[in-house]
Amino acid sequence: MALTSALALAIGLPVSAQQVLPPPLTAGPKSDVPIALQIARWHMLDGDINSLTFRSMDTLFTTRTVPRSGPVWQLPRADHALDFTYSYKGATYTPEQFLDRTYTNALLVLKDGHIVSEIYRNNSNDQTRFMAWSMTKSITSILVGCALAEKRIRSLDDPITAYLPELKGGGYDGVTIRQIMAMRSGVDYEERYDFEHPGTAASNHIAALVKNVARFADAARTVKRAHPPGAVFQYKTLDTAVLGWLIERVSGGSTVAAYTAQRLWEPLGAERDGFYIMDGAPGVGREFSGAGFNATPRDFARVGQMMLDGGVANGHRIVSPEWIAETTRSSGPADSPRTYGLQWWLLDGKSYSAIGLQGQYIFVDPATRTVVVKISYFPPGNQAASEETAAFLQAASHWTPR
Repeated sequence: MALTSALALAIGLPVSAQQVLPPPLTAGPKSDVPIALQIARWHMLDGDINSLTFRSMDTLFTTRTVPRSGPVWQLPRADHALDFTYSYKGATYTPEQFLDRTYTNALLVLKDGHIVSEIYRNNSNDQTRFMAWSMTKSITSILVGCALAEKRIRSLDDPITAYLPELKGGGYDGVTIRQIMAMRSGVDYEERYDFEHPGTAASNHIAALVKNVARFADAARTVKRAHPPGAVFQYKTLDTAVLGWLIERVSGGSTVAAYTAQRLWEPLGAERDGFYIMDGAPGVGREFSGAGFNATPRDFARVGQMMLDGGVANGHRIVSPEWIAETTRSSGPADSPRTYGLQWWLLDGKSYSAIGLQGQYIFVDPATRTVVVKISYFPPGNQAASEETAAFLQAASHWTPR
């Protein structure tokens, strides 16, 4: 008997051979992912460790690189103290207070294309690559625009089954690409992540991302219909996963990562490689195109500045001004202050943002020529941090450095 086991028995402590999977991970097909890694993925959203896990996805998952190439798009600097305040729930706060109050890992502010503030916290720096979570959806929207411009996609009003016949007979049959981009597919996929009592979305997350026993987008083959296509807005990562599958299909035998590199990352003048997490082993898995892209805050800022500059970055045309206008206007009835375009959130009728789970933002305000990237580690379900961030972003947008 090992000395540690003998000591444990002598003092009455339980002896365990290895970690034990929580019950939701023991159901269904057996996974080849090591138990310790499954448990780490299971807990990656937890508020006491997500400040680290959100920048360590390449240690938790198989990844596919989106390489940078060519001249870096140099963002000029005009560093300035954040000498403004913002109001939230009747109180006034400084940006320094905001950083702690809203669980900030990194904050980068651009005014008219110049970096005016760049802050990294918790042992991160300008080379740290953070998980975009659902900011990835907005990047996928850009890729759809590229494919449309190249006539790889004929029209947003084409049915998705014209490109993905595998979806015939299910909930996506008869749904257009535009309806999917607007989160109005009508399929029965509630975006609810109660992992202890998993429904459709949580079960798909567990199978595809934690256990790697299924491909995330494959749930689209069998999902049922809940509403007529186009009738109801319902935010669903599965919709964007289908768009990623579409990009893969029309890319001419390429991959989502390769298409991202060719059409966005290289012409953008990114300074570091990006990467997608994969929902399976090499040769099997797909890029998690609904929420799995990782990059540095500066490179996320370049994406925002490209949008602000009408689709041009580093001297290269990536998408047209018309595409940006179409994707950043409301795609349905304006029934709340925060409406939705085509994979972009519309905040006040003027500004818009890519927004990711637990506090990731690429905020763009054309009126004030402001881009703000905020990388966060909100505790799960913390709505107050989201509301306070919205107040800060508006104040930062209207701030004029002097």
